[in-house]
Amino acid sequence: MGESTTPAVGRSVFVRVPATSANLGPGFDSLGLALSAYDELTVTALPAGELEIEVTGSGADSIPRDGSHLIVRTIQHVFEAFGRTAPGLRLTAHNGVPHGRGLGSSAAAVAAGVLAAAGLLEGDVDLTDEDLLRMANDVEGHPDNVAPALFGGLTIAWIDETGPHHKKLLVHRGVSPVVFVPETTMSTTKARSVLGPEVPREDAVFNLSRSALLIAALTQSPDLLLAATEDKLHQNYRAASMPETDKLVRALRAAGFAAVVSGAGPSVLVLADGPGRRAEAARLVASISDTPWETLMLAVDFKGGTVRETPVGADRHDS
Repeated sequence: MGESTTPAVGRSVFVRVPATSANLGPGFDSLGLALSAYDELTVTALPAGELEIEVTGSGADSIPRDGSHLIVRTIQHVFEAFGRTAPGLRLTAHNGVPHGRGLGSSAAAVAAGVLAAAGLLEGDVDLTDEDLLRMANDVEGHPDNVAPALFGGLTIAWIDETGPHHKKLLVHRGVSPVVFVPETTMSTTKARSVLGPEVPREDAVFNLSRSALLIAALTQSPDLLLAATEDKLHQNYRAASMPETDKLVRALRAAGFAAVVSGAGPSVLVLADGPGRRAEAARLVASISDTPWETLMLAVDFKGGTVRETPVGADRHDS
C-alpha cells in the first residue's frame, strides 16, 4: 500500500455490471446466474464533500441524487473499510437492469460500487476477489446475487465463520435464458416477509435433490432442466403476492418449460435448452397472457462486472 489516502481529483473509472437471477427455482439464497443486461457507470473523484449524480434508464425517476444513493454508500463503505477517506464523487449511470423486477438491480448497484471503489483505490489498496465479495455482502446482506454480478456465470454462494464465499461454474452452451418482465414491481423485503421460519423436512429434502440436479443440468445436461428447477421452499409461499407471475410459471411448466420466479420476482425466468425452445416459450406467453410481459432474450454473462480507468474528462458510459 502506498501513502496516498484519497485518489487524485479527476481520476475516473468506467464500470459495467450484469443483471442476475437468484434462486433459479430450488437454489434458494445460494445459486445465482449472471445475465446479459447491464448497468454502466462512470465514477470520477471530485474534491471532498462534492457530489454529482446523473442517472438514466430503468428506475431513474425514483433513484435518489444524494448521499443515500446505493452506489455512493457502497463506495464510501469500501473506502472506510480500508481506512481511506472517500473523495467527492461524480456518478454518471445508465441502468439497463430492470429495477424491482427480480433481476438483481440492487446487487448490480452494490457490485458496481465495490468495483468503482476498487478502481479508484488501485495502486493504493488492491482488492482481491475475496475482498470484493466481502465488501458487497456487507452492504447487500447476502451473496447470492452479488457473486454472479461480480464474477459472472453460474455461482454457488455460501457464508461461514470467515465470511462469504463463492464458486463459479461454466454454464452449458445449450442453456438459453429468456426473461419475461411485467410492468409491476416487487420489493425483496416484501417477498421475504411471506416466508415462514420453518419448512417441512420432506420439502427441504426435495429441494436438496433438485439443487444438486440443477448444477448438473446447467453445466452438463440441459435436458434435465424442467425437473431440476422444481421448488418447494419459496415460490409457492410467494404465489399469492404475485398471482400473475405464479399463473405464468405454472402455464409454462405445464407446457414443458423450465420456468421459475426470477429472484424475489415478479419476473419469470425460463431456462430453455436451446434458442428454438425459448422462442417457443415467448410465443406461448404472448398467446396465453392478458398481462403485458416484456420479453428479454438474454445470454449467460460469463465475464461478470468489469472496471477500467478512463481518461480524465471522459465522463461518458461507453462499452
